[in-house]
Amino acid sequence: MTAVNDTLINALEHCDMLEIDGLHAFDFSLDEDDNLHIECMDGRALKRWEFSVAQIAAATFDPDLKSWIITGDSGEHRLVPMEAFGGGDDEDETNEDA
Repeated sequence: MTAVNDTLINALEHCDMLEIDGLHAFDFSLDEDDNLHIECMDGRALKRWEFSVAQIAAATFDPDLKSWIITGDSGEHRLVPMEAFGGGDDEDETNEDA
């Protein structure tokens, strides 16, 4: 989870998943100019957001809700950067008893 003293750009560079306005977005990226691009499906609708470096820098952290408030061209949005974890195959392939 994002710490209060982090910047949003730092949190975005180190997260695997992003929640925006309650929607989980696995498809997000920072381009070469550090502009943020987000895409996710809401039912059958593809939603897209773009935020500039200035908008990212102006984002504020809400410690009560543990999320970032960012204002873009379409209004105010709540971002929650998250770290994902994956399960590995812990069984040893050479162990025939597994």
